[in-house]
Amino acid sequence: MALDVTFGVSTWLWTSPFNKDTVSLFPKIKSFGYDAVEIPVEDPELIDLKLVKAALKENELKPIICGAFGPTRDFTHEDPTYHQTCFEYLDSCFEIAAELGAGFVAGPMYSAVGKARLVSPEQRKVEWDRAVQNLRKVCHRAGEFGLEIALETLNRFETDLINTAEELKKLIIDINEPQAKALLDGFHVSIEEPSIEEAIRSVGDKLIHVQVSENYRGTPGTGQTNWAAWKKGLEEVGYSGTISIESFTPNVKELAGAVCIWKPLVPSQDGFAKEGLEFLKKWAKN
Repeated sequence: MALDVTFGVSTWLWTSPFNKDTVSLFPKIKSFGYDAVEIPVEDPELIDLKLVKAALKENELKPIICGAFGPTRDFTHEDPTYHQTCFEYLDSCFEIAAELGAGFVAGPMYSAVGKARLVSPEQRKVEWDRAVQNLRKVCHRAGEFGLEIALETLNRFETDLINTAEELKKLIIDINEPQAKALLDGFHVSIEEPSIEEAIRSVGDKLIHVQVSENYRGTPGTGQTNWAAWKKGLEEVGYSGTISIESFTPNVKELAGAVCIWKPLVPSQDGFAKEGLEFLKKWAKN
């Protein structure tokens, strides 16, 4: 049975941060056959809404807004000023998403990416509760914009809070707001989950976005990923959203350093996008 999904790609595959020059990628992304483009909002002030909106319309691309959560954007920090920074940043993301017609803002917004430590169960509970309390407020704010949030699991090297789909489902249950939904990224899933199908079933109908690459962050179809399990799991939960390729270029040193990509994964980033989509379209049909 064919999956009823659309396909997207993150501009992080080519460049960072997203700014007025990044829209020059849109015609190429459309020419490869993509339906959507992921727009990572590293600095909201660099997003020219009028320009982006026009480029999306001209190239008939759907926008997906993804947040970036560095050390200053941390809902689990003991200092509330970090929470305020994150609230203000997410407000900007919601304004961008609403203006561009996106339905949600995605990302691991519960904590700062890279905050990975061995902490006591007591400390973990404190930080978990902070994340829940703050994300409840975020959900209320998202609701005011008519949006949802897609919370993402990360592997153990990037966070100590939410590594598995089961933990993500527990977080969503604890938040207990209708705007709290799930995002699964195949790279993190390949590291943390014993079963891809069970991970997808864990979040079930809360799943509103999927990101993929290979287990080594490379082109879909060239690695060890169990694509049959992905398809079966997505079919079981009736997923009909977008499947986006997310990987990174080693040419932007700050971004490459953040995601530990020390050398090119492919001969060409364009080839990555084109060949990856060709594989995904065949996979979704068969």
